[in-house]
Amino acid sequence: MIPLGRIEEDTITITEQTEEHLSDVDVEPLPHIEFEIGDNVVYPHHGAGQVIRKEEKDVLGERREYLTIKILHNDMTVMVPSENAALAGLRRVINDETLKKVQAVLQDECSEMPKNWNRRFKHNRDKIKTGDIYELAEVVRNLAVRESEKGLSTGEKQMFTRAKRILASELMYALSMDEEEVEEHIHGLMGTTPNGNGRKVAVAAK
Repeated sequence: MIPLGRIEEDTITITEQTEEHLSDVDVEPLPHIEFEIGDNVVYPHHGAGQVIRKEEKDVLGERREYLTIKILHNDMTVMVPSENAALAGLRRVINDETLKKVQAVLQDECSEMPKNWNRRFKHNRDKIKTGDIYELAEVVRNLAVRESEKGLSTGEKQMFTRAKRILASELMYALSMDEEEVEEHIHGLMGTTPNGNGRKVAVAAK
């Protein structure tokens, strides 16, 4: 996402370049999802939030319907054209079945990661970029385990904190918990603690 001036404080929106890029991606057409005010949704790279407005706006010289989403964990708002919401990755909060699978990922053993710091950072960053909650949960789990066993670099600590906040924001809705309860729940599943202590062993790739 690229900032587009100040439509309103802490609000970002999709630009024409981003939309052109999305239209050029060769993917199967996604089903149209109708979002309404009050829906709890997830926006990739930002986390869970709520649709607070649905209105027509003149942006970049074109009048279109936009959804305004307030992100839960940082109070930022995001504007997304309604017609491109699904293509941009906007989706509803996970259901109970998906929640169980995400919890299973967090409970699983640490998967292989590159030994080299730069490769490991890119490996995890690419997983987060997919917007897939299972990949996100895997990154959170692997970094939590590595932190408890070997410690994290400054860059990886920042990545871990951000990934955990994105995951926690969705689990807050899915589990009807507050931020502190969800963090305890996540670390409880992983067998670690927020201060980096834990017993799981990370496995390094050859």
